Amino acid sequence: MIQLLFVLIALILIFILVYRNAGDKNIYQYLKNNYEVVFDKIAPYSYKQIRNKVKSLGQDYSTKKYIVQIILFGGVASIGGYLYFRSIIVAILYGVIAIAFIPYLSYLRYKRIYSEFIFEQIQTYTTNVIMEFGTTQSFVKSLEGVIESGVLEDPVKRDVEEMIRLSYENGTIDASLEYFEEKYDFYIVKNMHQLFLQITNEGARDASESLENMSLDIDMLVESVYRDREDRAVFQKKFIRFGLMLYGMIMLVQLILGQDTYKQFLNLWYGKALIHFVVILNSYFLIKGEKYYNENVGAE
Repeated sequence: MIQLLFVLIALILIFILVYRNAGDKNIYQYLKNNYEVVFDKIAPYSYKQIRNKVKSLGQDYSTKKYIVQIILFGGVASIGGYLYFRSIIVAILYGVIAIAFIPYLSYLRYKRIYSEFIFEQIQTYTTNVIMEFGTTQSFVKSLEGVIESGVLEDPVKRDVEEMIRLSYENGTIDASLEYFEEKYDFYIVKNMHQLFLQITNEGARDASESLENMSLDIDMLVESVYRDREDRAVFQKKFIRFGLMLYGMIMLVQLILGQDTYKQFLNLWYGKALIHFVVILNSYFLIKGEKYYNENVGAE
């Protein structure tokens, strides 16, 4: 009871301090603004680029969704921590740790959305360059046609424009191809560039069949990538469901042993350590599964 009173007083004090500093502003907006200030100072530049792109695509979470996540993660972890250890302090600790992982999970989600966007842009780039070449019979002119069509977005659009500049500056397409391949390590890009390099340097008379085969390869790759995304989504749902069931196993142990026996087990230091280990291990595998689902989408 004393522990609960202490926690309630501490929460009230924190709320008062935040409210006083917020002034006339909405308290949620105040917290959001301060979080963004801190984030902009410590976040890596590459992550900022990814976050900004996700925002421009309209797929960033709103403040309300983040608040729901905080309540959900913190609430479930706190309730679970209390039911496992019968301690308010441990329950709060687990709740805080769970909330602390929300930025990391958001980071994984941002990377997935960004990698999906980049892959779609690469698909657009390769497909449209091949189509443009059928009309222009020039790789550089094909790049210019793709830019003028407006189908590309930054950062791919900006890098294609750099390819055009390098091609005119050097009088060859070699440097521009190397520049783009270093940025986007996709085998369809390398294969297509190799084909256009051969056509440009060797003056192949009829490359229509090779370009048609290249288009078919791109279509097959896109189909396999989208199929992989669906498989990952199914895997994620099953994995999370299984992980949540494993959390419930400790509750099942309590029912089997009985509350009195379980409390005696908790009084042993190695009893608590074992339960902590089970929770941490299961949490680790859940995070690894989430990492697998979100990373390397469209990678080859």
